Amino acid sequence: MDQVSTKDVMEMFDLTLESGEEGIGRHILTSDISRPGLEMAGYFHHYPAERVQLLGKSELSFFNTLSVEAKRDRMNQLCAANTPAIIISHNMEVPKELIEASEANHVPVLMTKLKTTRFSSMLTNYLESRLAPMTAVHGVLVDIYGIGVLLTGKSGVGKSETALELVKKGHRLVADDCVEIRQESENMLVGNAPKLIDHMLEIRGIGLINIMTMFGASAVRRNKRISLVIDLELWDAEKTYDRLGLETQTMKVLDTELTKLTIPVRPGRNLAVIIEVAAMNYRLKNLGINSAEEFTQRLESVIQEKSDM
Repeated sequence: MDQVSTKDVMEMFDLTLESGEEGIGRHILTSDISRPGLEMAGYFHHYPAERVQLLGKSELSFFNTLSVEAKRDRMNQLCAANTPAIIISHNMEVPKELIEASEANHVPVLMTKLKTTRFSSMLTNYLESRLAPMTAVHGVLVDIYGIGVLLTGKSGVGKSETALELVKKGHRLVADDCVEIRQESENMLVGNAPKLIDHMLEIRGIGLINIMTMFGASAVRRNKRISLVIDLELWDAEKTYDRLGLETQTMKVLDTELTKLTIPVRPGRNLAVIIEVAAMNYRLKNLGINSAEEFTQRLESVIQEKSDM
């Protein structure tokens, strides 16, 4: 999981800092955002102080009807010790009581010109992405016909060379060697490259090459949802490989099960073409077209005809 500070949010959304500058290094630990309507009315029994507090027109219009003492009390309680930030939308005027409480408790008060609902949606999406559970795997991630394909296998098996051939065929590289994977939602894994090796591909004997510089911006993409895992392994004559496609393998990454294929590697096999076909066949299966099942049905039909004769 990544760490997000109030300063990160301020820079990301170009927010204006109104007060509480000493607290801009506070960490935001949850993607949930609170609109403290009940708190403005004085109910703090279940106040989610650890969330970003977002004040819109409704909250501030009600706040303005309170007495001076009530205003100070509400804002002092709102600026809790673990509150990462209070954000005001619509570029509305910040109440002086909030400024005073913010400075006293070192809680940053920020301002945005955006509407409350719009900003809330944007901030939630940003925080969910940054705070999502994360892992890293050794492999190559390529976008093939819109399918995010994660190539895995031992070092030297040919993952990067295959990715290079796929890029030459018009597909897009996401990450080589190390793929950072985030669980952005249920059953949704998104992969990207670490910044250090973004757009880079390692070819033994040549070294590192910059795919975007060499093939153009259309040859790379920043991130991609992972749908299929293809494990490349050296051909083992003693092993029996699936020839019909009836066997279903999966690989668990974080909390998501991904469809996995094992493709044996040996001289003479065009891996780039095979992986292209695997991606297209995966898409067809999702559309309800399964060639292996169709063949099985045909075979059963032929056997039934023979038995009836």
